[in-house]
Amino acid sequence: MRARRAFPVLTRARVDETTRRPMAVLLETSKGDVVVDLFVDDAPKTCLNFVKLCKLKYYNHCKFFDVQKDFMTQTGDPTNAGNGGESVYGLASGDRKARFFEDEIHPTRRHEKMGTVSMAPAAANGNASQFIITTRDGPVDALDGTRTIFGEVSEGLDVIRAINEAYCDEKGRPWQNIRIKHTIVLDDPFDDPPGLAALVPDASPPRPVDEADDRLEDDFDVQAEMNKDASVVEEEKRAREAHNRAVVLELIGDLPEAEAKPPEESLFVCKLNPVTTDEDLEIIFSRFGKVTGCDVIRDFKTGASLGYAFVNFERKSEAEAAYFKMDNVLIDDRRIHVDFSQSMHHLWKNFKRFGKNGGTAEDFNEADRKRSRGVNRTIQGGAGRTFELKSSAMGHISGGNARYAMATDNKEASKSAKHRDDGGRRRHRDGSRDRDRDGRRRSRSRDRERKRDRSRSRDRERRKDRDKDRDRKRDRSRSRDRDRDRDRKDRKRDRR
Repeated sequence: MRARRAFPVLTRARVDETTRRPMAVLLETSKGDVVVDLFVDDAPKTCLNFVKLCKLKYYNHCKFFDVQKDFMTQTGDPTNAGNGGESVYGLASGDRKARFFEDEIHPTRRHEKMGTVSMAPAAANGNASQFIITTRDGPVDALDGTRTIFGEVSEGLDVIRAINEAYCDEKGRPWQNIRIKHTIVLDDPFDDPPGLAALVPDASPPRPVDEADDRLEDDFDVQAEMNKDASVVEEEKRAREAHNRAVVLELIGDLPEAEAKPPEESLFVCKLNPVTTDEDLEIIFSRFGKVTGCDVIRDFKTGASLGYAFVNFERKSEAEAAYFKMDNVLIDDRRIHVDFSQSMHHLWKNFKRFGKNGGTAEDFNEADRKRSRGVNRTIQGGAGRTFELKSSAMGHISGGNARYAMATDNKEASKSAKHRDDGGRRRHRDGSRDRDRDGRRRSRSRDRERKRDRSRSRDRERRKDRDKDRDRKRDRSRSRDRDRDRDRKDRKRDRR
């Protein structure tokens, strides 16, 4: 058995009789490799156009955008819509009028077998870059006499059959993209048109990203997707649904951004006893690491505990250790439940204060300080504008090289200063509000302790009263028993 060669065997169809050189192009597609033999003698201008476009990598990443089963498949349009493409003559000259070139219809050439390659003109004498490959195992008479036949598939007919069997919509577009990944000119006997050398790329261009493309990409493994485990498919489905819900929440303003995630260092603690305080939880959970925040959630009117809290640690590992150890632990006669927090409260608060990137008040002050650094002098200009002279330019004023930065006008500057003052006042009010909240929390804690002490004192008094009542009842009962015994003895004595 003869071994298969790395390059296709030359046939008479692709040999130029004058130069005796091979005329063929290798197309690497999503379904496999296809070798196209060129009919240089029958359609020299069309073959030159095809070879030079392959040399320019013009066909790289073009889709087979129209697949008509048992008829033909069409490609060669960089827009992948069927109305684009340009000939090499227009590209080399830069003249839009040279975008198309005339037909070269040979009287003896027919679409008589699978793999016949011909141009797909926009109209008569309207050839550019698009071409078709027939996919029928017999003649396709409807195409004869209207299209320039310039080649045939000599190797890779199995690839053409695979493209013919692709699943397509009603318009012939495959549900999974089939692309020309790369083109290789096995031999180029033609001279380059003027201006073409400057257009030849050093490497293959990257595949363009089409956000509107709703088809599976050619590198998508359908078989692997179909053989996925049901649990994996369900997990991916839940992840997509969660992402879609997050996008909706971002649109309506309930999330700062769809990709935002709750902090991994925060724990949610529920089923708490109403008497359990922030300080109690902080002391208990601090054995696992530094607790940066511990808040028992309370009713904003009554101050009564709602039975759940949030505990924030400095590191994720500390939160994980507390999660494994503290779940179902008994605290104040209640078995608590511990889980990782899903609350976005702190992230949302930072978003409202400092924008999408979050941050702290210190970050805001540092950014404001950097913005104002280096400005040493302002100069009043025309049209109500103010110019700021940067400190880096102060040493070059005499040489005329001073750099001026145009700033906002006086009114805008005053508005900006007022905005910064308002921001400072707001931060001050926020700090004061936080301090007042802490004070109220401590006051409520002291009130609860006093109430607890008074309740315990009342309980002690009630127990004392109950003990006294029991003693009195016991004394009265004993006294009655003694009286009955005395009466019984007296009656016996009288009967004697």
